[in-house]
Amino acid sequence: MTVRQNNLADFFEIVADAVPDRPAIITNEIEFTYSQLDNRITRLANHLLSIGIKRGDWVAVHAMNCHEWVESFYACAKIGAAAVNVNYRYLEEELRYIYDNADCVAAIVAPEYVEIVRLIQASQPRLKNILVMGPEYEKAIADASPVRNFEQRSGDDIYVLYTGGTTGMPKGVVWRSEDIALGAMNSARQKQPIDTPEQLGQEAAAAPAGMRLMAIGPMMHGGGQWLMGNAFVAGGTLVLYTLARFDAHEIWALAERGKANSISTIGDAMARPLAEALLEVSAKKYDLSNMFSVGNGGAPLTSAVREQLRQALPNILILDSFGASETGAAGSKMDDGAAQTVLRFDVGPDCTVLDDNGNECAIGVVGRLARSGYIPLRYHKDEAKTAATFPVYNGKRWVVPGDAAFLETPGVLTLLGRGSQCINSGGEKIYPEEVEQALMQHSAVFDVVVAGTPNERWGQQVTALVQLRPESTASVEELRQHCRRLIADYKVPKEIFLVPLVQRTPVGKADYKWAVSQATLLATT
Repeated sequence: MTVRQNNLADFFEIVADAVPDRPAIITNEIEFTYSQLDNRITRLANHLLSIGIKRGDWVAVHAMNCHEWVESFYACAKIGAAAVNVNYRYLEEELRYIYDNADCVAAIVAPEYVEIVRLIQASQPRLKNILVMGPEYEKAIADASPVRNFEQRSGDDIYVLYTGGTTGMPKGVVWRSEDIALGAMNSARQKQPIDTPEQLGQEAAAAPAGMRLMAIGPMMHGGGQWLMGNAFVAGGTLVLYTLARFDAHEIWALAERGKANSISTIGDAMARPLAEALLEVSAKKYDLSNMFSVGNGGAPLTSAVREQLRQALPNILILDSFGASETGAAGSKMDDGAAQTVLRFDVGPDCTVLDDNGNECAIGVVGRLARSGYIPLRYHKDEAKTAATFPVYNGKRWVVPGDAAFLETPGVLTLLGRGSQCINSGGEKIYPEEVEQALMQHSAVFDVVVAGTPNERWGQQVTALVQLRPESTASVEELRQHCRRLIADYKVPKEIFLVPLVQRTPVGKADYKWAVSQATLLATT
């Protein structure tokens, strides 16, 4: 007899059995109940077994958002394999690195990426099988068994998440299945303990309807996967935007059809066009009466965009959150309407600030963000970075990803920024995120990224690349004076370049590699 474990696949099956007729996933193209989705996942899992995929193997999922992404993720989990999130924007050499580093034995690929995967397959001796989404994928599912006859699962089964690679080649962050579920996919249950896996089915059946959580960010990013997991662990519905291009009106149309309760954004890049689409004078009116919150993470929202959201959706709550591939869901903050010039979050007792010796910092003292409890095992194939990022202090294991922070009071943390991007100007440490936050408060600023560039006197200087709002004007000196009202003078950018477009990563985060390169180029022209 199979004993259920704290395992992502077990959690999904328990909920599917408890509420088989409840909608599990709604996309722009399809809608499946839990029973229908579980049937497809089970068949895909059995197909993977039939072609030789086994426990412990890693399988690339190479596609934009689609229901097949979700099915592939959970099919791997059902057989004890791990789904590898492949960035679909990567080019040949980047893909060679990912497929090789992850030792992928198979790939489940959208048709538009088959050619490049076939190209790199010759240099990947382990990559034996490529399953193409579409008719081939559907035939594989139709021909496979719908019977759940899988090996005993474990909380120790592997979940892997490759980082975005904004500061170097991506790193595979390896988690236990139980730890990722409780450390990143349990927020919809307010992080309540799971005494037994069966408890999730009982909770789902007792609820008249589950939460409907809408994801518009890419599933190749941890934020998308974790929202998916939160929906399923809590017996809710994943409303997943699957069109190839970001279209605010299509997003709201899906939110209306899917009766979404919450929508998740990644900073102004997503939230601004969503708000503006609702505020257009001639805009189509959508029934968003089920919507009660906007969740934001990955990049901050400015005060101007928060106000637009409040105007467009006067009855919604704005919930800010932060986390990383290495930390899981680390903190959150309910917006109270006040202007936000710093990144401030409420954190649990497992999240604190440590000094370089692993001691907890006093209130107000800057140190390094640290989390204990449900944290990853390691970086894949990188013992040195594993030792540095997952240290043991006084017999307790931590993840210390490199973010500078301080505790304002117990349970309230101010996040300053990633230490690897810290600018050292004449011995003063300056965090780009703090300067970005200040610049973004100016009404003319649409987007900004701040980086450190060489300075003969100071070593580094603060340089900002600013994209103004359409039809807005602001001089460089005006922007500097604005900053001086919000941050110390030594943090004010020495150089500000007005650019037509601020480049960001596919998940909406600041692209610091691009910023440094562009700022250096502009400084010499």
